[in-house]
Amino acid sequence: MVTVTVTRGRRVFQLVNGIVLTGVVIVTLYPFVNIVARSMSEEAYLIAGQVNLVPRGFDLTAYRLVMADAMFWTNYRNTVVYTVLATAIALVLTTCYAYVLSKPQLRGRRLLVGVALFTMFFSGGLIPNYVLITSLGMKNTVWAVVLPNAISVFNLLVMKAFFESLPTELEEAAAVDGLNTYGILLRIVLPLSKAIIATMVLFYAVSYWNSWFTAFLYLDRQELLPVTVYLRNLIAGATGANSAGAVADADAVQAAATVQAVTVVLTTLPILAVYPFVQRYFVSGVMLGAVKG
Repeated sequence: MVTVTVTRGRRVFQLVNGIVLTGVVIVTLYPFVNIVARSMSEEAYLIAGQVNLVPRGFDLTAYRLVMADAMFWTNYRNTVVYTVLATAIALVLTTCYAYVLSKPQLRGRRLLVGVALFTMFFSGGLIPNYVLITSLGMKNTVWAVVLPNAISVFNLLVMKAFFESLPTELEEAAAVDGLNTYGILLRIVLPLSKAIIATMVLFYAVSYWNSWFTAFLYLDRQELLPVTVYLRNLIAGATGANSAGAVADADAVQAAATVQAVTVVLTTLPILAVYPFVQRYFVSGVMLGAVKG
């Protein structure tokens, strides 16, 4: 049995590391705990600045007001649809593109990598993009939200590195057994890529769930907006009938200080609920995709 001696320097390192990580946890959790406390507090305590980590004057009126607003749930449903559809499209395109780029024998491989990297640093600009989406007839459609940013170059490069780390002998053996390129990808490569696929799903889903500017730019109809634009309108003070529906009644005016906090909480909860289940895939996927060998 091997006895590991913990040196004084090691103990100091563990102590400092624990203190630093504890500070990071506190700094990370404080804003969310504070917003939850604000969402459950009476407006008078919020105005007086007396709410920190514990609700004051426990009150769920704002939750009832927001959850009674039909437009909130319509926008919430839109966010779910946009996120699921956009993530599926982005995952298929990124996987196919990354798998192709991982093959060193591919002719024009450097050109394809260069095209992807070029878009990472340069873009056509806001006005040309708007003209393009409008001229293609995608304005006020779901495609204006899910297609323009379908491939993230960073995610593409991470996935490419992961595919390059897989043993080529497996694909060669599958080819000898009669599998073509599509069969190798579907039956050999993808089953071995669960970690990186889960990581990409998390990256894309969080990105699309939190995105609001694309929808704000290309969608004019309130019933098509995602919940992030609903939240943006509340934070901007646009709580009229055109921006937040029934939340603009007299009772909501009295609870206006907590309505924004409630919407933030309800918008964030799905991501917080899903993340623990994919966290282990996230860590392993990033490590495997970042280090070859």
